[in-house]
Amino acid sequence: MKFLVLIKATKASEAGVHPEEKVIMEMMRFNEEMVKAGVLLDAGGLYPSSQGKRIRVVGASQQITDGPFAETKELIGGYFMMQAKSFDEVMEWMKR
Repeated sequence: MKFLVLIKATKASEAGVHPEEKVIMEMMRFNEEMVKAGVLLDAGGLYPSSQGKRIRVVGASQQITDGPFAETKELIGGYFMMQAKSFDEVMEWMKR
């Protein structure tokens, strides 16, 4: 089964602040482990909402709203697309 794990945005990610190099290196090692185990299909970080747009389609009309967006608790900062046998397997990876 495929699973999409969403990583919430933070005030720092919304400000365009990148994690420390140590954290990035740990994440790269973790991603490599998931690739070797055959569970990671894709992963990535997203740009801050200041560079984004929201498109809302209602019937035949579209409403486009430029970022930034105030509610960071509703924003996604990144994702993991995973192939796993179960939700429990995904949770074991994410606990790491």
